Amino acid sequence: VLATHHQGKQLNSPNDIVVATGGSIYFTDPGYGRREFYGVPRPQELPFQGVYRIDGGGARLTLLADDFGQPNGLCFSLDESRLFINDTERGHIRVFGVEANGDLNGGAVWAVTEGEGPGAPDGMKIDSRGNLYCTGPGGIHIFDASGTILGVIRTPEDCANFTFGDDDLQSLYIAASTSLYRLRVRVPGLRLF
Repeated sequence: VLATHHQGKQLNSPNDIVVATGGSIYFTDPGYGRREFYGVPRPQELPFQGVYRIDGGGARLTLLADDFGQPNGLCFSLDESRLFINDTERGHIRVFGVEANGDLNGGAVWAVTEGEGPGAPDGMKIDSRGNLYCTGPGGIHIFDASGTILGVIRTPEDCANFTFGDDDLQSLYIAASTSLYRLRVRVPGLRLF
């Protein structure tokens, strides 16, 4: 176990993580795991839903942001100079600059996931060209590196997460409410080493 408490109070329900090249772990801590449908009902000890970093050695937990409604999915830009974090409650994606020491700066709204159909920002990944994929209303929204929407992969049911797979990373495996889907894509996902 790497982290359970912040300033003596129990974390809400750590959710999504990304690991920087140097080994630091960034994670979101929404309150969903303390609700009946998603987890074990119990009161929150922390008065906010935060974003944290655990240093590469695992020695220190640092609160990076505490102004989200419900922080959820996160991913780095290709060069790890920016960290994208979505807010399920507010329906948008924010972008932060990553400083040399691992701290974050900025945090402006970078893109909004809007449209028809069930779904909200949750799972989020980046492909090998720097396009960002994020679940949202109606399916998976794809944005270019500047935050311009390229399109939406429509899904037949609400989806919360996905990953790139197969040897060529050109299959998108989509975890939906009751089913698992596979879709071939032209741009491969980002290979993790």
